[in-house]
Amino acid sequence: MPRTKWSELSAMQLGQYGEYYAKMEFTSYGFDVYTSEVDDHGIDFVVKGKNGVFYEVQVKSVRNDNYVFIRKSKIVLDDKHLVCFIRFNDGELPDCYVFPATVWMNPDGSLFTSKDYEGLKSAPEYGISVKKKKNLEAMQRYKVESVLANMML
Repeated sequence: MPRTKWSELSAMQLGQYGEYYAKMEFTSYGFDVYTSEVDDHGIDFVVKGKNGVFYEVQVKSVRNDNYVFIRKSKIVLDDKHLVCFIRFNDGELPDCYVFPATVWMNPDGSLFTSKDYEGLKSAPEYGISVKKKKNLEAMQRYKVESVLANMML
């Protein structure tokens, strides 16, 4: 069993662990995983299902249920772009969720947000917030166990 004291990892270490964990999850469901040496377009890796369909995957890792975001310039809102969201809580194995980038076509404003920051310095972003109990409950429909199993049918 891995050490689960996630609070002792730096943000970079947690992100690296999250990417490796996500790759293992996809592999365990029968996807072929392809990695690149450079992550300059916001894509962490590419997977291919048994049906031959390729998906680009971006991984977001979070601890303490903090807000995380993806710059709008780094993701395409279609069903071939997936987000793998990894929640880390000390003393527990990570929780893993997978959802299509299309969730931001109609963001609910609570769990999934879209911010443009017009007139401000911040770049436009899509956000994920599970801090509220109802948001975490809504996220359950994207648990890796059901999403990836259904994608491989």
